[in-house]
Formats: sequence, structure tokens, C-alpha cells
Amino acid sequence: QVSLVESGGGLVQAGGSLRLSCAAPKSTLSRYAMGWFRQIEGKQREFVAAAAAGWIQQAADYADSVKGRFTISRDNAKNTLYLQMNSLKPEDTAVYYCAARTVFTTTTDPGGYDNWGRGTQVTVSS
Repeated sequence: QVSLVESGGGLVQAGGSLRLSCAAPKSTLSRYAMGWFRQIEGKQREFVAAAAAGWIQQAADYADSVKGRFTISRDNAKNTLYLQMNSLKPEDTAVYYCAARTVFTTTTDPGGYDNWGRGTQVTVSS
């Protein structure tokens, strides 16, 4: 089991930015595919972005709804995964979750991830 801890959520006005962080155990980012998902209460968890283990694929995967606005990145020295969110919209309001998958490649299916953080709330006001 991999312990993941998200932080960085909050309240922001439409058009603003937030950066989410996901603290992971050492070597997680090089061994596991990592993803960001979000969920609105009463709805299914939704794929946001993902990157393969060790960033072996140069291009990360993004949901169409966030492409061009969100960027997934990592800091190996800090064992931390990030999600930079720019040009935020009210429809981006959700609880955001970090996830790790015990294989190298990504999937957009939340059922394909074995480990989850507890989430961080992002609220975008209009």
C-alpha cells in the first residue's frame, strides 16, 4: 500500500490558478504510474491527468476538459507530484485525488489505480 497525501486545494475565483501537491513515499514516482482524478458529490470519479512511471513517456495524458489549462509534473527530490491548474472555471470545482498504479503505464479508468489519497477540495467561484 502506498500512502499518498494531497494538499494545495482551496477557494479561487474563476480565471485563477492553484497548484495541487501529492506527497508520496520515496521512489513512488519512478515505479508507479501516477494520476489525478476529481469527483463531485453524487457523481463518478473523473480522470484529470496522468503520467507513466518515471515519466518514460514524454507526453502526459489529460482529459479534454483540462487540456491546455492543467499540467502534471513531479519533483523527484521531494517525491512529490503536482497538478498546476490555470484558467480555472467553476466547473472545475471538485475534490481532487492523487492516485498511484502499480504498473508503468497509465489508464484513465479510476478502477485501474491501486492507491489513493484522501483528496483536497478545490472550489472555483464565478
